[in-house]
Amino acid sequence: MTPSKTSDRTAVAGQWPAGVLAAKPGKVGVLLVNLGTPDGTDYWPMRRYLAEFLSDRRVIEWPRAVWYPILYGIVLSTRPKKSGALYDKIWNRAQNESPLRTFTRAQGEKLARTLEANGVHVEWAMRYGNPSIESVLSGMLAKGCERIVMFPLYPQYSATTTATVNDKFFEALSKLRAMPTARIVPPYYDEPVYIDALARSIETHLAGLDFEPEVVLASYHGIPQSYVQRGDPYPAQCEETTRLLREHLGWDDKKLIVTYQSRFGPEEWLQPYTDKTVEKLAREGVKSIAAFNPGFVVDCLETLEEIAGEAAEIFHQAGGTNFTHIPCLNDSPEGMAVIEALVRRELSGWA
Repeated sequence: MTPSKTSDRTAVAGQWPAGVLAAKPGKVGVLLVNLGTPDGTDYWPMRRYLAEFLSDRRVIEWPRAVWYPILYGIVLSTRPKKSGALYDKIWNRAQNESPLRTFTRAQGEKLARTLEANGVHVEWAMRYGNPSIESVLSGMLAKGCERIVMFPLYPQYSATTTATVNDKFFEALSKLRAMPTARIVPPYYDEPVYIDALARSIETHLAGLDFEPEVVLASYHGIPQSYVQRGDPYPAQCEETTRLLREHLGWDDKKLIVTYQSRFGPEEWLQPYTDKTVEKLAREGVKSIAAFNPGFVVDCLETLEEIAGEAAEIFHQAGGTNFTHIPCLNDSPEGMAVIEALVRRELSGWA
């Protein structure tokens, strides 16, 4: 009787069929994923981007019968022009793209050079807009990646960010007959390498100023209070990041405070609101403040326009004198050290 293929597979090493012995393990890949960006600042690129973003059930949890008439009847008629004007203020004209895409690409390219010696293939993608998760994943599989570490670039977990990236990644995998093996980099809001990088970035920036901020704001992107009531752990992780930063910097809760920005719609969002806090501090006589965004891996519309631009203007108009925005970690040595450390940990045993 001829041995079956199944019995061949139970043979000890040295007795495997020649074809099996010759098989080479597939490549290992790393996929960095950020939130997303429009392809341009004009009406139609902005509308496409906003339609995809605001149609996500993880982002807007209202019933579709209630939300879609508002989205397609009002929001997508007016918001693309307004948002496009804001993006135009911070647009990277040299490369005709948003800073978020510029910095995310730079992170991917630098990580690729770092991991090249380990034989690891690195790519980057966006949850909304281009390059899409599905298109980049398809390219990675075509290049032979059979094991993939996917990195949602959000330090603090929220269903509106980390979870929707995971959803889209596994949705792309669900369409495949032969899936790669996947690992997901977990939230890293309390990782020492992340806290240390933030602290050093803050200290370096403040050392270059000709004034000392009386108050420093850790401004995180907000989410509706209702999402937290339904179990989203996001604010607790933001608070823990800030607590660890206070401990690392030797500051108290009056020097370093938590605020939340970017609210949208009629619901009550996480408080205190950044814009209201900035105005309140100035009216109370605080003359010098600094703000940074520990929930954003790279600078983008919400950090460059909303904080460095709008919040600074609010502070000055309310009587404040000195306002400084501390850049995100971006592709700085400190920022890349965080990404590399977390990726290498997840690559353990693979590369």
